[in-house]
Amino acid sequence: MTPAELHHPSPITDRQSGETVISVTGLTKVFKDFWGRPKARAVDNVDFEVRRGEVFGLLGPNGSGKSTTVKLLLGLLYPTKGHIEVFGHSPRHVATKSRIGYLPEESYLYRYLDSRETLDFFGNLFCLPKKDRENRAGQLLEMVGLSRTQMRAVGEFSKGMQRRIGLAQALINDPDLVILDEPTSGLDPIGCREVKDLIVALARRGKTVILSSHLLADVQDVCDRVVIYYGGKVQAMGTLKELLATPDAIQITTPALPRATMERVLEIIRHDVAEDKVRVDTPTQNLESYFLAVVQRAQRAAAETSGAMSGATVAAYLRGDAEAKPASDKILERLTLPQAAVPETSAAAHLVETVDQLRLEGLTKAAEPAAPPPGPGTEPEKSADLDKANEKLAGLVQPPR
Repeated sequence: MTPAELHHPSPITDRQSGETVISVTGLTKVFKDFWGRPKARAVDNVDFEVRRGEVFGLLGPNGSGKSTTVKLLLGLLYPTKGHIEVFGHSPRHVATKSRIGYLPEESYLYRYLDSRETLDFFGNLFCLPKKDRENRAGQLLEMVGLSRTQMRAVGEFSKGMQRRIGLAQALINDPDLVILDEPTSGLDPIGCREVKDLIVALARRGKTVILSSHLLADVQDVCDRVVIYYGGKVQAMGTLKELLATPDAIQITTPALPRATMERVLEIIRHDVAEDKVRVDTPTQNLESYFLAVVQRAQRAAAETSGAMSGATVAAYLRGDAEAKPASDKILERLTLPQAAVPETSAAAHLVETVDQLRLEGLTKAAEPAAPPPGPGTEPEKSADLDKANEKLAGLVQPPR
């Protein structure tokens, strides 16, 4: 996913089905002391709903009730008053819990297990078959950038690396609802960007994400709607567009203009607006984008690291294509595509057809009994033809630099 896609996610209407996943009404949680006297009202008469495919943010300063709300949604705490439904059931419903993935604020891990053993343990809690656990563990470790450190005990990990393995365990069961409590705490900017990319990818697949955080920039990048807590009460709620809009001002961005043109534009604007209210400046990229660009240049230049690396794409089973088709099926599928699906140029279309035919012949030959070594002018020539066709096709479809 590109940075542009991250900062400009699909409209809410494209990502939400309208199905209510979480319904909270009059939620109140009062903590009491040993004698049963009220000690703290952590959550006070809260109402909200979360829909399928939505990224919903819980915001507020420390101690405002965010983590208590999360624990109530998970059934780890019982409400003093109010009603909670998750997928139409109580949060304590066992079958409902199997559809939830949770990353707690602190990573609770068995320090002497390595990464694979950790994911295998959590996969076992969901009764996943051994083959699925192994397959998903490999994909998740690659996704969170820990594939080269999978033999190290997680007790040796830094806080950021523990957050990465914690995120992986939260997704091992391919959950329909993902609850992330401060997911970017302790992560470097690369890890933060990868977590945000992942959140957007999960929402586009129709999963629901609850993001509890006090890092407002992270929330702004990915959330559709937010609720802001203070003192256990909801102080504001709505879409980011509704909450952040400033209708009494307008911003115009253009390419660099000649000085004379700029003066004419300012003269027109100042005719209707007081001069002290007009500001002209040069747009700048944010620090996160600049930092990531510098690191990417360094990665291309050389360096290896013994710590966490930049993750690959989102794990295949989380994208919904875990049951990847064999190579032969993919070729057969492309051979049956309509003509509009192949590259537009006739030369490229001919090469695609040639490459696919040669590959298909190779696949069918592989299924036949072994034959005597080929004579001159047979298989070696076909192999050479395939190599040449691949090279030409790569040159045609390679994007211009």
